[in-house]
Amino acid sequence: MSTRSAAESTETSSTRTAKGLSAGSVGLIGAVVIGISCIAPAYTLTGALGPTVSEVGVHLPAIFLVGFLPMLLVAFGYRELNNAMPDSGTSFTWATRAFGPYLGWMGGWGLIAATVVVLSNLAGIAVDFLYLLLSQVFHNPAIAHLSDNPFINVATCLAFMAVATLISYRDMQTTQKVQYVLVGFQLLVLVLFGVVAFVHVANGTAFDATPPSLDWFNPFGVPSFSAFAAGLSLSIFIFWGWDVTLTMSEETKGSRSTPGRAATLTVVIIVVAYLFVSMAAISFAGTGEGGIGLGNPDIQENVFFALAGPVLGPLAILMSIAVLSSSAASLQSTAVSPARTLLAMGHYGALPARFARVSPRFMTPGYSTVVSAVVASVFYAVMRFISEDVLWDTITTLGMMICFYYGITAFACVWFFRAKWFTSVRNAFFTFVCPLIGGGILSVLFVTTLVDSMDPSYGSGSNVAGVGLVFILGMVILLSGVVVMLVMRRRLPAFFRGETLPRAQA
Repeated sequence: MSTRSAAESTETSSTRTAKGLSAGSVGLIGAVVIGISCIAPAYTLTGALGPTVSEVGVHLPAIFLVGFLPMLLVAFGYRELNNAMPDSGTSFTWATRAFGPYLGWMGGWGLIAATVVVLSNLAGIAVDFLYLLLSQVFHNPAIAHLSDNPFINVATCLAFMAVATLISYRDMQTTQKVQYVLVGFQLLVLVLFGVVAFVHVANGTAFDATPPSLDWFNPFGVPSFSAFAAGLSLSIFIFWGWDVTLTMSEETKGSRSTPGRAATLTVVIIVVAYLFVSMAAISFAGTGEGGIGLGNPDIQENVFFALAGPVLGPLAILMSIAVLSSSAASLQSTAVSPARTLLAMGHYGALPARFARVSPRFMTPGYSTVVSAVVASVFYAVMRFISEDVLWDTITTLGMMICFYYGITAFACVWFFRAKWFTSVRNAFFTFVCPLIGGGILSVLFVTTLVDSMDPSYGSGSNVAGVGLVFILGMVILLSGVVVMLVMRRRLPAFFRGETLPRAQA
């Protein structure tokens, strides 16, 4: 087992990194594209617009900006950590360096748990939109309901997972080529949707024309603090995924600077896209509860499906293809993150050595990629047959997992750079103020969600002995991590003694 530090795990003159990955195979544009695909803007927006409008009305742009803030602050912290020690383990490696093996191990567990569960969810969404698209192509609404059959649903989901795993198993160039097509298409369709919606507003042919106003960007116009909290919680889901650019740091050209720039660019591009499309949707459909108004609860689960026809006319099918490609692209790119985190944990002795295996042909973490896919597939299949509510409540617990490991990483930045806080204005801002505030916001959200989820009415309303199922699932995931960590401490004591990845500071 190698005991090299994270700082030493960078590109070398050969084609392999210290962990055996392909060095310099991803450029800035490629990293940004993969980051955008992981966030999946078309898929995310179609499910996020309606529920948010029902809470904040026309102030949706303000809420998006408020929700964007903690993500940007945390991204700055990620960038500084990557500049100092680029490593595919990201949260795991950096938290171990700053706080020691136990908190570092749990940070890695939080990332892996979140991404594996998301993989199963994305595969399920891809299944739904596949049959929805087929029903539109063949003008047969019955086809859309095939996804309701659990056997057909799971079989199709496993097929999606197999294809995504095959692409992820291959070299990063293959991943990039696939993502250029899928991401480019969904962004073009979103831009087309926004432009045509505004044209309808200008021509007076919109459903409920609502001209844009500067007041939409006024966060103080949001009616209640609970709406603010809802907006911040929403940001966890609509912006989450940009950190995949950091897990590819050892495979990126300019491993110390490019991943951080890619993360920041990804977040900025996404917020601009969200603002443009959300403003277009509000301007065209309004916020009413009737018809295709964004406040109508009947269309909130899939806003684009309701608006695509009225806005795009005969081109409406493009929106279904865009959402399908969005979920499929995210399914493939999201697989990059847990595989590389597992690779790093195996490399440093926090998990068995087999997790550190790298495909000699493709120079990718083959074993970890397959393990992630198998676990996600089994999880989805079991949950789909048990209960759709259980699956949905498990997805709801992701907010806690994401707040958990993002928060740990933000605080790791603060503590790792403690000796440099006030050596310059830049260091004070990017290594102290930004990650401290970002981590603080996420910590508050984590605790708030933890407390709220104990209510049996939280999520789907399912409960066990009067305790909300979301809380129980969240605790099961975290406590399972503790149990596995204790088992690994017994089997692999060197890591937990700080021998393979010792604590350090800048």
